[in-house]
Amino acid sequence: MKFVSAAIALCSTLLLGCQSSTKIPADNFIWLEEIEGEKQLSWVREKNKQTMNLVTKDTRFEPLKKELLEIYTADDRIALPRFNGRFINNFWRDKKNVRGVWRRTTRKSYKKKSPNWEVVLDVDKLSEKEGENWVYKGSKCLAPTYRLCLVRLSKGGTDASVIREFDTQAKAFVTQGFELPQAKSNYSWYDKDHLLVGTDFGEGSLTDSGYPAMVKLWKRGTPLSQAKLVYQGTSKDVSVSSSVFLTPEGKTSFVTNYTSFFSSKKYLLSQNMQLKELPVPEDSEISSVIGDQLVLSLRSKWNDFKAGSVISVSLSEFNNSGQFTNYSLVYEPNSKATVNYVTRSKSGLFLNLSENVMGKVIYSEFRDGKWSQQTLQFPEGGVINNISTNAQTDVTYFSYESFTQPRTLYELATPLSPPVKRKSQPARFDGKQFETKQFFATSRDGTQVPYFIVHKKGLKLDGSHPTLQYGYGGFEISMKPYHSSTIGKTWLAKGGVYVLANIRGGGEFGPKWHQAALKTSRQLAYDDFIAVSEDLIARKITNPEKLAIKGGSNGGLLVGAVLVQRPELYKGIICQVPLLDMVRFHKLLAGASWVGEYGSVENEKERNAILKYSPYQNVFADKSYPEALFITSTKDDRVHPGHARKMVAKMSDQGHKVHYYETIEGGHSAAANQIQRAHRTAIEMVYLYNQLKF
Repeated sequence: MKFVSAAIALCSTLLLGCQSSTKIPADNFIWLEEIEGEKQLSWVREKNKQTMNLVTKDTRFEPLKKELLEIYTADDRIALPRFNGRFINNFWRDKKNVRGVWRRTTRKSYKKKSPNWEVVLDVDKLSEKEGENWVYKGSKCLAPTYRLCLVRLSKGGTDASVIREFDTQAKAFVTQGFELPQAKSNYSWYDKDHLLVGTDFGEGSLTDSGYPAMVKLWKRGTPLSQAKLVYQGTSKDVSVSSSVFLTPEGKTSFVTNYTSFFSSKKYLLSQNMQLKELPVPEDSEISSVIGDQLVLSLRSKWNDFKAGSVISVSLSEFNNSGQFTNYSLVYEPNSKATVNYVTRSKSGLFLNLSENVMGKVIYSEFRDGKWSQQTLQFPEGGVINNISTNAQTDVTYFSYESFTQPRTLYELATPLSPPVKRKSQPARFDGKQFETKQFFATSRDGTQVPYFIVHKKGLKLDGSHPTLQYGYGGFEISMKPYHSSTIGKTWLAKGGVYVLANIRGGGEFGPKWHQAALKTSRQLAYDDFIAVSEDLIARKITNPEKLAIKGGSNGGLLVGAVLVQRPELYKGIICQVPLLDMVRFHKLLAGASWVGEYGSVENEKERNAILKYSPYQNVFADKSYPEALFITSTKDDRVHPGHARKMVAKMSDQGHKVHYYETIEGGHSAAANQIQRAHRTAIEMVYLYNQLKF
């Protein structure tokens, strides 16, 4: 990677940008930010060796890894459907197909216990043929036939991917078809012979975050270099992307310029490639197009509509007058509800909701200028996910699951027909032995913070139970009840207690819950998480010698901050693919795109807030910390592995005992396949067993 000059680097370690009076601690481990240098990888291999020497001494490691792999590759898992055209599509990994196969069957065959699957693309065979460790990242197919698809393939699991056109009828990549080199590309089918593309076109084509800064129209049979410019953003934007809604009513195209992570300028793209900016809030999101209605999700109040509402406006009115005057309310959530996402079928919209962090689905149709509402009948107390919905059909698939009930798949032949149970995931542990409760902890500022707790029935409140607390608290992402065979078999069934914290920064109670912990208010998320820990101890469920916490990505920052602030509360910390150096996060990989969440170190007020909680700047030699385990990936091109590397190096240099494992490939998930996933998870579980004397 490119580094600043020695003079600038020295300046930035002392006085940020040489313009501020706020002292920034010197960074003696910045050399570990070079991702694949031999010196750096030697350091990684030595740390990995130390961790593996420790965990493999535990006789539980190998049997546990084998058990996990059996779970991840079991043949009786639900093959989740994606209904496109005449076929049910599914991507499947098992012991034989480590990298996976894209396969398909008919709807009639899918209803059977053992469908007749037809392989469309074998990623293992492709990798062997081309000598590349391909990781399948999905496909984008052209409606309504879904014959032509853009397949996304990653080398080792990175976000940056190669895009290739694939013919599902011929089951082969299209000769001289559309193909994009490895990059963090954005792409949409415009029609059979044109794509709207944002990618690395060379100098000036990417933002500082590493995402496309422009959109071009690319015609089949012409070089990518001849694609015609549609929109040009700047390097300071987060990204520029396109979206094309191919519906039974026609085609509607948009270009979106994300000026920050949560704000964007939105443009309607005409047939002659002319752009017209939509007069809508920059923090709103385009959720769908159905008929004449453009469906928007609001993050803030607008035209008397509450934050969190879903509304629609008339596209024909905008095309005629350049403005919106007629607004229709689709759904307005109450203070305890939030809209997770909106999808459409041929006839209407499905709104996936959470009320008190419990799942709910509403179906809505636009008739006579108003949106109807009908609540679908699914089991309560868990999470409901829309598995397959598209604008070409009214056949939809939903799943339901809870902490103690495995995933069940339902089919709806029409949006308002009774859900029919089609598939059920076999239980890997006896859920009837366990119970789930929702408690509320009081945070430092008095806010009531909900959390779920799962444990064996008849739990004695003597403070002795090994407890694992998980959280995220960022980017308006909700933590909802979910079923995990891994947690069930390796933790709950052995007598452990599992806790899921719904702290501020997430989206559990809508935009306000998220916005409460933005930028200079970030500490509130950490206060909430700490409050949950203290509540668990006060309720005599556990004690600091039996309490561990876990989080990944932004959740890695969460547990890292809590580690340095309240180390006496915990015996174990699993910190996965984390952000930790918040002074330099904006300079590393996609970090610049998250300034809207964390704030900018160039802003004095925001910098001062960051410096108070940034884990890397707040770990000290004269403090005592639990033996934390840091997990990351060399191939993670979203959150830089340097965060975890530097934290471990600094803590080790200060004399603290710390554990580290870096998967050489795997991307942001820290695992490129199920074998690596089982290996990584086994490391984490053995670490927990040993730390909590479990």
